[in-house]
This record gives sequence, structure tokens and C-alpha cells, in this order.
Amino acid sequence: MIPLPGAANVSGVNNPSTSPKAAHSSPSQPADVVIVGAGIVGLAHAAHAVANGLTVTIIERDHHAAGASVRNFGHCCITAQSGELYELAQTSRKYWLEFSERAAFWAAEAGAVVLARSEAEMNVLRELSAAREPGQVEMLSPASTRARLGMSASVAEEAHDDGGTSGGEWPGLVGGAFLRDDLRVDPRTTVAKLAEWLSQQRGVELHWNTAALGFTQNSEGVTVQTSRGELRAQQVFVCVGHDVDYLFPDLAEEHRIQRCALQMSLAAKPTGVEFAPAVLTATSMLRYPAFTDMPAAAALRAEVLEKEPELLEIGANVMFTQRPDGTIILGDSHHYHHTADPFLDESVTNTLNSEITGRIGEPLEIIQRWQGIYASSDVAPILVREVQPGVTVVSVTSGVGMTLSFGLAHRNVSRLH
Repeated sequence: MIPLPGAANVSGVNNPSTSPKAAHSSPSQPADVVIVGAGIVGLAHAAHAVANGLTVTIIERDHHAAGASVRNFGHCCITAQSGELYELAQTSRKYWLEFSERAAFWAAEAGAVVLARSEAEMNVLRELSAAREPGQVEMLSPASTRARLGMSASVAEEAHDDGGTSGGEWPGLVGGAFLRDDLRVDPRTTVAKLAEWLSQQRGVELHWNTAALGFTQNSEGVTVQTSRGELRAQQVFVCVGHDVDYLFPDLAEEHRIQRCALQMSLAAKPTGVEFAPAVLTATSMLRYPAFTDMPAAAALRAEVLEKEPELLEIGANVMFTQRPDGTIILGDSHHYHHTADPFLDESVTNTLNSEITGRIGEPLEIIQRWQGIYASSDVAPILVREVQPGVTVVSVTSGVGMTLSFGLAHRNVSRLH
């Protein structure tokens, strides 16, 4: 790295959670790959590049990852994708598990459970189950749904299906489905641990608090102008999520990228409630393509519109996951903006949390609230564009960045060979 006059040369890692190391970049020794953005998509590209024996320099404008990669459910929603996204998700699943072992972050093959409270919901699940390979979407009775969510078999069999009477008994079920291939990670720790592991690999530099300002061609590849000097590489991947418009406004306008703002909460661990899978509901089936592709999805949308129109009005995906420490991530709503206002509508959060409390059957103590955010586009669910020779913009523009990250990175890095 060539420091700008008067600028500090921050080499290696200056994240407090990681150990500093000496920088090795110089004009005569460019990296093979520069990654702009240390969220999950950027780090997945870095991980695949390292696995292929390439030297990598990662820059991140913040002091640690604080965007979409840490504000989500920690749910790799593999099963509910379709078409190209399904293939990418399945590839991603393989490498999530591989790199979780290498980088020692928590990843669980816990699957997901879809709660069903009506025949319209069950019909969508039946159709998806029939369309997939045996065992991938397992239909469940009310008792087996509860058992998947941690209740003992005897208690699950005795639980009421008419609304329930005791806390944590998952009331009102007519059935459900288990999505075998889905994974769980902890969004609060995964990216930091992956970044730390990468920083310790030979040929890798990670520079926090360093922003990309521009890109120019030279005889040896690409020069990246940063807030702390210049970097040189053969290939640059720009993985800045919803902030594509900061660097490439024309591309963001062409791809119609907006910021999708979400309202989310964290609940303290309820007494006696422990479940491993991600938990999805009817509104989840109205958002993910594998469900919406089913013929029965139209009747389900009509039912939700009639019975709970307030959920559709806030773009709800009522779902929740339990972190390793027992706290529960709750969400979420969806509103779209070019610039998202920071102000949260408490009625939206109350609607979501009330719905989830009713699903679990246990009062929840809310201990945190936040605004999630991700890139969204009605043009295509992913953006991969070479904006100039050696500079490729990569953004998942559909809210499944965690799900697709390692699969998309594998495809992009493989094309370098």
C-alpha cells in the first residue's frame, strides 16, 4: 500500500478483535485480488481466492462489519430458492460448512421449520414437498412440528391445536414442514471470525477504516485509489452491498438498486424455549421463490390478505431464529428507499413481535431493536458486472446475501482461472 502524504499506513488488521500483521503490498508486488467490502459477500470472495492460492487484500471503510451481514437472522435459506438461485444456494451450503470448519465459526445443519395454521398454508408446503427430492421438504403433523422445535414427543402429542394453553407449546398448528438443507449461523459473530481467520492466512492483508475512492487501469492490472493510498491488483471485486451507488451511481440506477429497510428485534431467552431450526410462517411463503412458484401460493396470498392485511401492508416476513446464547432474533418488515430514513415505526415492530409471541406461545422480553438493510432490485436478484477491465461489481440484490454468498463467490473466483 502506498500511503497518501500525511496519511497513516494501517497495515494488516486494525480491528480490535484481531491481531495486527505486517503489510506486504507494494508497487512491485501487487495482490492477485483486491476485495472492496468486508461483509459476507466480500469475505466469501476472499476465502475462495485464498483457497485457490491467490494473494488477497481486503479493504473495508468501517472499523468492523456493521451492515447487512450482521443485521440479519443468520439463516441460510437454501431450500426456498429456485432456479439459478437454488443452484448457487446449494453450492453456498457446501462452502459455508467447509469454511466454518476452517475459520471455526458456528454453523449448524439445523434446517428450518415452516409453521402452518391453515390448509392454504399446508397446500403450498405439500406442493413444494412433492416437487423436491424425497426428504428435502418433510411434511409434519402438529406433534412432529413441535418435536422439531424442541418439545418432547409426549408433550408434543398432548399439546392443544386450538390456540394452546401453556407457554412455549407452539399453539394453533395444523401442521408444518421441515426444510432439511437450510443452515444456521450466528450473524453477530460469523463475519468477525471469518475476517480474523482470513487475516491470519499467508498472502492476505485486511485493512479496516479504508475506503475505496476510484479505480484506474495500468500496465500491470488495476490501481485502487483508497482513503489511505493506492493498491494494485490483477482483479478487483467490489462487494459493497446496497452502497453500489456510492461508487457506481449509473450502474445502481440501471439495475434499479434500492435500500430495503427492515425492522428487527432481539428477545431475551424465554424460559424453557430452545429450538435449533429457523422458523418461518405464512408470510415467508409469500416472499421466497420456491414457495411463490407453487400453484397454491395464490390462494395463500388471498387468505393472508383477507385475515391479516396488516402483515402485507408492512411487507412482513414473520420469522425468527434462536442464537447460540438463547436470545431470539425477530422480524421483519420491508420498506424500500434510495436513502432509508433511520426512524422506526413502533407500530410495525409491535405487529411483528405480537405475531411471533402468538406463534411461540410465550411472552417475549425485547432487549434490542434495530434497522436491518440490504440491496434490493426489481431487475434481477443478483448483480455481477465488470464495470471496467479487472473490476467486477458483485451485489446480492434480493435479501439472500448470506444464503448465496459462498456460492456466488465460488462462481466468480473460479472464472479467474
